[in-house]
Amino acid sequence: MQPKEFAIDLAHQAGDIIRSNFKLGMKKEWKKDNTPLTAADLAINKLVEEAVANIFPDHGLIAEEGGNFKETAEYVWVCDPIDGTIPFSHGLPTCGFSLALVKNGEPILGVIYDPFIDRLFFAEKGQGTTMNNEPIKVSASQNLNQGLVGLNSWPTALYDFVSLFKTISEQGAKVINCASIVYTAMLVSSGDIIANIWPGTTPWDIAAIKIIVEEAGGRVTDVFGQQQKYNGPIKGALITNGILHDKFLGIIHDAMK
Repeated sequence: MQPKEFAIDLAHQAGDIIRSNFKLGMKKEWKKDNTPLTAADLAINKLVEEAVANIFPDHGLIAEEGGNFKETAEYVWVCDPIDGTIPFSHGLPTCGFSLALVKNGEPILGVIYDPFIDRLFFAEKGQGTTMNNEPIKVSASQNLNQGLVGLNSWPTALYDFVSLFKTISEQGAKVINCASIVYTAMLVSSGDIIANIWPGTTPWDIAAIKIIVEEAGGRVTDVFGQQQKYNGPIKGALITNGILHDKFLGIIHDAMK
Protein backbone atom coordinates (compact mmCIF):
# COMPACT_ATOMS: atom_id res chain seq x y z
CA MET A 1 0.00 0.00 0.00
CA GLN A 2 1.28 3.46 -0.92
CA PRO A 3 1.46 6.16 1.80
CA LYS A 4 -1.26 8.27 0.13
CA GLU A 5 -3.73 5.40 0.01
CA PHE A 6 -2.78 4.41 3.55
CA ALA A 7 -3.33 7.91 4.97
CA ILE A 8 -6.66 8.49 3.24
CA ASP A 9 -7.98 5.07 4.24
CA LEU A 10 -7.04 5.70 7.88
CA ALA A 11 -8.72 9.12 7.75
CA HIS A 12 -12.00 7.58 6.65
CA GLN A 13 -11.77 4.85 9.29
CA ALA A 14 -11.07 7.46 11.95
CA GLY A 15 -14.01 9.50 10.70
CA ASP A 16 -16.32 6.52 11.17
CA ILE A 17 -15.15 6.18 14.77
CA ILE A 18 -15.65 9.90 15.44
CA ARG A 19 -19.17 9.94 14.03
CA SER A 20 -20.26 6.74 15.77
CA ASN A 21 -19.07 8.04 19.16
CA PHE A 22 -20.48 11.55 18.84
CA LYS A 23 -23.32 12.20 21.27
CA LEU A 24 -24.43 14.53 24.01
CA GLY A 25 -23.35 13.64 27.53
CA MET A 26 -20.26 11.88 26.23
CA LYS A 27 -18.19 10.07 28.85
CA LYS A 28 -14.71 11.49 29.22
CA GLU A 29 -11.69 11.43 31.45
CA TRP A 30 -9.44 14.37 32.20
CA LYS A 31 -5.71 14.26 31.53
CA LYS A 32 -3.01 15.95 33.59
CA ASP A 33 -3.07 18.98 31.30
CA ASN A 34 -6.80 19.42 32.08
CA THR A 35 -7.94 18.36 28.59
CA PRO A 36 -10.53 15.63 27.98
CA LEU A 37 -9.86 12.12 26.73
CA THR A 38 -12.57 9.99 25.14
CA ALA A 39 -12.93 6.39 24.01
CA ALA A 40 -12.82 7.65 20.42
CA ASP A 41 -9.39 9.27 20.94
CA LEU A 42 -7.98 5.99 22.23
CA ALA A 43 -9.65 3.86 19.56
CA ILE A 44 -8.29 5.97 16.72
CA ASN A 45 -4.83 6.14 18.27
CA LYS A 46 -4.80 2.33 18.51
CA LEU A 47 -6.05 2.04 14.93
CA VAL A 48 -3.20 4.18 13.62
CA GLU A 49 -0.56 2.54 15.81
CA GLU A 50 -1.50 -0.95 14.65
CA ALA A 51 -1.77 0.09 11.01
CA VAL A 52 1.67 1.73 10.95
CA ALA A 53 3.25 -1.29 12.66
CA ASN A 54 1.61 -3.62 10.15
CA ILE A 55 2.10 -1.73 6.86
CA PHE A 56 5.21 0.37 7.57
CA PRO A 57 7.10 -1.50 10.33
CA ASP A 58 10.29 0.52 9.76
CA HIS A 59 8.49 3.82 10.29
CA GLY A 60 8.07 5.58 13.62
CA LEU A 61 4.88 7.03 15.06
CA ILE A 62 4.29 10.11 17.20
CA ALA A 63 0.68 10.43 18.32
CA GLU A 64 -1.10 12.40 21.01
CA GLU A 65 -2.25 9.34 22.93
CA GLY A 66 0.99 7.37 22.55
CA GLY A 67 3.12 6.10 19.71
CA ASN A 68 6.22 4.16 18.79
CA PHE A 69 8.85 6.76 18.07
CA LYS A 70 12.02 5.31 16.59
CA GLU A 71 14.97 7.70 16.88
CA THR A 72 16.72 6.15 13.87
CA ALA A 73 13.62 6.15 11.63
CA GLU A 74 13.90 8.29 8.51
CA TYR A 75 10.11 8.31 8.18
CA VAL A 76 7.74 9.06 11.06
CA TRP A 77 3.95 9.27 11.04
CA VAL A 78 2.64 12.13 13.19
CA CYS A 79 -0.99 11.86 14.27
CA ASP A 80 -3.63 13.68 16.25
CA PRO A 81 -6.51 11.20 16.53
CA ILE A 82 -9.04 13.94 17.28
CA ASP A 83 -7.88 17.53 17.21
CA GLY A 84 -10.69 19.33 18.97
CA THR A 85 -11.53 16.78 21.66
CA ILE A 86 -12.84 19.62 23.84
CA PRO A 87 -15.66 20.62 21.45
CA PHE A 88 -16.17 17.02 20.28
CA SER A 89 -16.67 15.73 23.83
CA HIS A 90 -19.08 18.55 24.65
CA GLY A 91 -21.43 18.05 21.70
CA LEU A 92 -19.84 20.45 19.19
CA PRO A 93 -18.96 18.96 15.78
CA THR A 94 -15.80 21.01 15.21
CA CYS A 95 -12.88 18.62 15.19
CA GLY A 96 -10.73 16.69 12.77
CA PHE A 97 -8.43 13.73 12.28
CA SER A 98 -4.89 14.75 11.39
CA LEU A 99 -2.08 12.58 10.03
CA ALA A 100 1.24 13.47 8.41
CA LEU A 101 4.22 11.53 7.14
CA VAL A 102 7.48 13.33 7.87
CA LYS A 103 10.88 12.55 6.43
CA ASN A 104 13.75 13.62 8.68
CA GLY A 105 11.34 16.01 10.37
CA GLU A 106 9.85 17.55 7.21
CA PRO A 107 6.21 16.76 6.32
CA ILE A 108 5.96 15.19 2.87
CA LEU A 109 2.32 14.10 3.02
CA GLY A 110 -0.66 15.19 5.08
CA VAL A 111 -4.35 14.49 5.48
CA ILE A 112 -6.98 16.24 7.60
CA TYR A 113 -10.52 14.90 7.71
CA ASP A 114 -13.67 16.62 8.94
CA PRO A 115 -16.03 13.64 9.29
CA PHE A 116 -19.16 15.65 9.99
CA ILE A 117 -19.16 17.60 6.72
CA ASP A 118 -17.13 14.93 4.90
CA ARG A 119 -14.29 17.28 3.89
CA LEU A 120 -10.98 15.57 3.27
CA PHE A 121 -7.95 17.83 2.82
CA PHE A 122 -4.89 16.17 1.31
CA ALA A 123 -1.44 17.29 0.20
CA GLU A 124 1.72 15.64 -0.99
CA LYS A 125 5.07 17.33 -1.54
CA GLY A 126 5.05 19.12 -4.89
CA GLN A 127 1.52 18.00 -5.79
CA GLY A 128 -0.66 20.83 -4.46
CA THR A 129 -3.56 20.58 -2.02
CA THR A 130 -7.02 19.18 -2.64
CA MET A 131 -10.28 19.13 -0.75
CA ASN A 132 -12.32 16.06 -1.77
CA ASN A 133 -10.04 15.75 -4.83
CA GLU A 134 -10.61 19.34 -5.97
CA PRO A 135 -7.60 21.72 -5.99
CA ILE A 136 -7.75 24.54 -3.45
CA LYS A 137 -5.73 27.69 -2.81
CA VAL A 138 -5.18 30.09 0.07
CA SER A 139 -6.72 33.56 0.17
CA ALA A 140 -5.18 36.35 -1.90
CA SER A 141 -6.11 38.94 0.75
CA GLN A 142 -3.48 41.60 1.35
CA ASN A 143 -4.96 43.11 4.51
CA LEU A 144 -6.62 42.07 7.74
CA ASN A 145 -9.81 44.06 7.24
CA GLN A 146 -12.84 41.73 7.28
CA GLY A 147 -10.56 38.69 7.32
CA LEU A 148 -11.05 35.79 9.71
CA VAL A 149 -8.16 34.82 12.00
CA GLY A 150 -7.95 31.75 14.21
CA LEU A 151 -6.20 32.39 17.52
CA ASN A 152 -5.58 29.67 20.08
CA SER A 153 -4.60 30.50 23.65
CA TRP A 154 -4.70 28.71 27.00
CA PRO A 155 -3.19 29.34 30.45
CA THR A 156 -0.37 26.76 30.21
CA ALA A 157 0.60 27.53 26.60
CA LEU A 158 4.25 28.14 25.77
CA TYR A 159 3.48 31.73 24.74
CA ASP A 160 0.83 34.12 26.07
CA PHE A 161 -1.10 35.45 23.08
CA VAL A 162 -4.23 36.66 24.87
CA SER A 163 -3.42 40.29 24.01
CA LEU A 164 -3.47 39.42 20.30
CA PHE A 165 -7.26 39.13 20.35
CA LYS A 166 -7.53 42.89 20.85
CA THR A 167 -4.62 43.82 18.58
CA ILE A 168 -5.87 41.81 15.62
CA SER A 169 -9.49 42.90 16.12
CA GLU A 170 -8.46 46.55 16.13
CA GLN A 171 -6.98 46.05 12.66
CA GLY A 172 -10.34 44.96 11.30
CA ALA A 173 -10.12 41.18 11.42
CA LYS A 174 -12.57 38.85 13.12
CA VAL A 175 -10.90 36.55 15.66
CA ILE A 176 -12.19 33.07 16.51
CA ASN A 177 -11.12 30.16 18.68
CA CYS A 178 -12.76 26.82 17.87
CA ALA A 179 -10.53 24.92 20.33
CA SER A 180 -9.12 23.03 17.35
CA ILE A 181 -6.08 24.33 15.50
CA VAL A 182 -6.56 21.67 12.82
CA TYR A 183 -10.15 22.73 12.16
CA THR A 184 -9.40 26.41 11.62
CA ALA A 185 -6.00 25.96 9.98
CA MET A 186 -7.38 23.61 7.33
CA LEU A 187 -9.61 26.51 6.30
CA VAL A 188 -6.50 28.64 5.71
CA SER A 189 -5.66 26.21 2.91
CA SER A 190 -9.08 26.73 1.31
CA GLY A 191 -8.88 30.52 1.50
CA ASP A 192 -11.69 30.94 4.03
CA ILE A 193 -9.41 32.01 6.90
CA ILE A 194 -6.39 34.25 6.37
CA ALA A 195 -4.27 33.13 9.32
CA ASN A 196 -4.03 31.08 12.48
CA ILE A 197 -1.73 31.61 15.46
CA TRP A 198 -0.98 28.72 17.80
CA PRO A 199 1.29 28.81 20.90
CA GLY A 200 1.80 25.09 21.63
CA THR A 201 4.71 22.67 21.36
CA THR A 202 3.19 19.38 20.17
CA PRO A 203 4.10 18.42 16.58
CA TRP A 204 0.95 16.36 15.93
CA ASP A 205 -1.13 19.54 15.99
CA ILE A 206 0.77 21.16 13.11
CA ALA A 207 2.59 18.52 11.00
CA ALA A 208 -0.26 17.87 8.54
CA ILE A 209 -1.20 21.56 8.51
CA LYS A 210 2.34 22.46 7.44
CA ILE A 211 2.21 20.65 4.12
CA ILE A 212 -1.52 21.14 3.46
CA VAL A 213 -1.33 24.94 3.82
CA GLU A 214 2.00 25.36 2.04
CA GLU A 215 1.01 23.18 -0.92
CA ALA A 216 -2.07 25.44 -1.21
CA GLY A 217 0.24 28.47 -1.51
CA GLY A 218 0.43 29.56 2.12
CA ARG A 219 3.22 29.65 4.66
CA VAL A 220 3.76 27.88 7.98
CA THR A 221 6.60 28.67 10.41
CA ASP A 222 7.15 28.80 14.14
CA VAL A 223 5.95 31.99 15.85
CA PHE A 224 9.35 33.61 15.21
CA GLY A 225 9.19 33.02 11.45
CA GLN A 226 11.65 30.14 11.44
CA GLN A 227 11.32 26.71 9.89
CA GLN A 228 11.14 23.78 12.31
CA LYS A 229 11.08 20.01 12.31
CA TYR A 230 7.95 18.05 13.16
CA ASN A 231 9.38 14.89 14.71
CA GLY A 232 9.81 16.55 18.11
CA PRO A 233 8.65 19.57 20.16
CA ILE A 234 7.98 22.77 18.22
CA LYS A 235 7.85 26.50 19.01
CA GLY A 236 4.25 27.27 18.21
CA ALA A 237 3.00 27.95 14.71
CA LEU A 238 2.04 30.85 12.48
CA ILE A 239 -0.14 29.68 9.61
CA THR A 240 -1.06 32.23 6.93
CA ASN A 241 -1.87 32.81 3.28
CA GLY A 242 1.78 33.80 2.87
CA ILE A 243 1.03 37.36 1.80
CA LEU A 244 0.25 38.41 5.37
CA HIS A 245 2.88 36.29 7.09
CA ASP A 246 5.38 39.06 7.79
CA LYS A 247 2.61 41.35 9.06
CA PHE A 248 1.51 38.74 11.58
CA LEU A 249 5.12 38.12 12.60
CA GLY A 250 5.34 41.81 13.43
CA ILE A 251 2.16 41.65 15.49
CA ILE A 252 3.47 38.63 17.40
CA HIS A 253 6.87 40.25 17.93
CA ASP A 254 5.26 43.36 19.41
CA ALA A 255 3.11 41.24 21.72
CA MET A 256 6.13 39.36 23.06
CA LYS A 257 8.17 42.45 23.98
